[in-house]
Amino acid sequence: MVSQVKSLEIESCASRCILLGSWKKLQIDDWLMLFVAVTFTGVIVSVNQVSQNLSNYLPPGVAETFTPEEKANAIYGSKFVLVLEEFMLSNTWLCKACLLLLYHQMTLSLKQNRLVKIVGAYCVFGYVLTQILYLAVWCRPFQQYWQVPVDNSQCASYYHHLITAAVFNISSDLMMIYIPLPILIKARLPLKRKIILCGVFSLGILVILSAILNRYYNFTAGYGSLIYLNWYVGEASTSVFVANVPHLWPLLSRIFSLGAFNSLRRATGVNSSGNPGDSSTRFNRVK
Repeated sequence: MVSQVKSLEIESCASRCILLGSWKKLQIDDWLMLFVAVTFTGVIVSVNQVSQNLSNYLPPGVAETFTPEEKANAIYGSKFVLVLEEFMLSNTWLCKACLLLLYHQMTLSLKQNRLVKIVGAYCVFGYVLTQILYLAVWCRPFQQYWQVPVDNSQCASYYHHLITAAVFNISSDLMMIYIPLPILIKARLPLKRKIILCGVFSLGILVILSAILNRYYNFTAGYGSLIYLNWYVGEASTSVFVANVPHLWPLLSRIFSLGAFNSLRRATGVNSSGNPGDSSTRFNRVK
């Protein structure tokens, strides 16, 4: 799965470069997606380190029986759990940012553009608050995150942080799914094109499902269980996949004869100035 996600990111970037004519013409969401490659790699590296060294999430009394080497490994693994959460948060919210920038361009002359801005503000608020609570509130003093044995259970279980992050993550995904679907349903498009477009923009349901399963296994996995790490990779991979699919539209449009993204705007009967006619956004170039 990891290699497939990496290949998708490369293909998406290449598709955008071909579409725009030069890598120098890449736009904000394109550069954000390139940075997502860094955060996704960080998730994979961190997961591997945690699986090899474990962490301070241990049954009561077990840490006291550790040899100095085992304790050092647990401390090292606990630090990577902290790093894993940071990479995961960044990966998730960067993917949201890429899609919101896309939706902003799609709805420039539509009333849904205001909704895009509201959802964007909600995502920013959720990310900032989650980071503040994670780094400055839930676990004090901060070095408790990698202390073995740990005094504050929240520094090992991350329960409060996981709940907070899940609430903002899932709720914002639900909002983002709602943005394009009403436009597509009402658009005057051939049924085949409408179904495929609705399918593409409904892929966020997979992200929500993987996020729910990730939290389920976080909360139900017993001490020493590493099954939750599989769902960290699963959720991160799904987020990157879904965020990249729209950037592969030139390829999809050729395969399914779907036309350009700007046909969605023409189907609503408005242009970028809000008047009848063709639009003049970046999607005009998506042939």
